[in-house]
Amino acid sequence: MRIYLDNCCYNRSYDEQFQFRIKIETQAKLHIQDLVKNGRLDLVTSYVLDYENGKKSLSA
Repeated sequence: MRIYLDNCCYNRSYDEQFQFRIKIETQAKLHIQDLVKNGRLDLVTSYVLDYENGKKSLSA
């Protein structure tokens, strides 16, 4: 199965983990990450992710 994760998923583990919902989402993302590492899921990406991650911060 192929799976796509957007930037919100990648950044979830850096959010404050006080809310139950955020903790569960973080655990789900880490579980999906393990499935990808073990070859049980195929991670797909897009040029939009590449573009968003390649942008420099405007606050610098």
